[in-house]
Amino acid sequence: MTFNRVLREGSGPGSVAGLDSNRLKSVLIVDDEPGMRRFLQRSLRKYFGLVELVESVEMADSLYQRCHFDLVISDIRLPGKSGVEWLKELREQGSSVDFILITDQADLESAVQALRLGARDLLTTPLTTEQVLGAINRCLEKTRQSPESGSFRNRVEPLSEHAGLIGQSAYFRQTRDIIKRIAPLPSTVLLEGESGTGKELAARAIHDWSRRSGSFVPVNCGGMTAELLESELFGHVKGAFTGATQAREGLFSYASGGTLFLDEIGEMPPSMQAHLLRVLEERRIRAVGANQETSVDVRVVAATNRNLEMEVQRGSFRKDLFFRLNVMSIRMPPLREHLEDVPMLACHFAERLADEMGVPNQILKECDLLTLAEYDWPGNVRELKNVIERCLVLNSSPSDCLRTRFDPAGENVREEETEEEVSLAIIEKRHILRMLRIEGGNKSAAARRLGISRKTLERKVRAWGVG
Repeated sequence: MTFNRVLREGSGPGSVAGLDSNRLKSVLIVDDEPGMRRFLQRSLRKYFGLVELVESVEMADSLYQRCHFDLVISDIRLPGKSGVEWLKELREQGSSVDFILITDQADLESAVQALRLGARDLLTTPLTTEQVLGAINRCLEKTRQSPESGSFRNRVEPLSEHAGLIGQSAYFRQTRDIIKRIAPLPSTVLLEGESGTGKELAARAIHDWSRRSGSFVPVNCGGMTAELLESELFGHVKGAFTGATQAREGLFSYASGGTLFLDEIGEMPPSMQAHLLRVLEERRIRAVGANQETSVDVRVVAATNRNLEMEVQRGSFRKDLFFRLNVMSIRMPPLREHLEDVPMLACHFAERLADEMGVPNQILKECDLLTLAEYDWPGNVRELKNVIERCLVLNSSPSDCLRTRFDPAGENVREEETEEEVSLAIIEKRHILRMLRIEGGNKSAAARRLGISRKTLERKVRAWGVG
């Protein structure tokens, strides 16, 4: 495509009612002409949180497999594989992403084929900003008329339906589906997983999807004495202990009709474990110093980063309480087990944090996403969020922000990690991903540098969930 096909850009955006709905988050632009890419970026960046630009189908497909896009705008004529060929492949893979194709009269036959494959719209050159935005509006209109179709609304659920649980990997979707299924039930839920995996987020999702009318009340059971925790949970009457100058309701009362989230339940003092067991069995609480009990209607969700079964064997956690809490158990997976969700999470955090802090949103390039995928994220999603925030604050790339976790040679090795702890498989993975990052995601070039076949490289990165 030549840049003289782009004309009349200054005519203004016109009416874009559909785009004001904030339903569109990300667009992938595929065009081999830099001028056209810049034109489309300028036209769309005010309406999309993420506008990603690539020059070939090969680069587009590599990025698409790792990062969600609500819309693809692609030229039909591209070096190598054409836009229509890629659309056909995506449809055969079951993808329903909305496609807008750019063509000229010479490509009319290809354009007709694209429409048969399910392209949403065709733009003929020369282009104006109004034409581009009009085509996107027509996509939205078709969405409203055909809610069952594979459109923006159905391509990925709205954030409110996700309840903040972001991820499209099979493993994470399965976890989210389980949370959705059990949320309306009254059963007690135990969330297990490492620190930073999103256990509190999952607890909030359970509450949001439970349709309970009361509040979501979180409390961290760690770091409190049994006496203080008892007062926090059950409340106390005036004069119950030194300093109790007035009566106070406990968190069970505040959570009445809602959900009480007991974080770090494995650190609860033994004497309090007995009190909690009784409340879970009888649904009645007694404030410290009170003579009478009161009924409570509270759904309890507990979370731990410890292995409670092992704690039971050690005698530090009551077996009967464990069984009472473990009615429904959900394991929140560590980020290293669903690395394919890192790009989507990174884009989500970049957009949200930039808006919260009032700083420009950095566009995460493919090399940035590869850098993030190289790391094993011992701090899980919380650590990823912190890294993205550091990138925005310092206006730096992910590789710079992860520098403290890299050795001076640039290898992805944590400072506290010794040579004996690094397995051959980990070294191989880091080296391959580093070569892939150096080559900007070009698998053929990376394979040549590594001295292996492209097929071998693709098989390895696919197994790691990053390609």
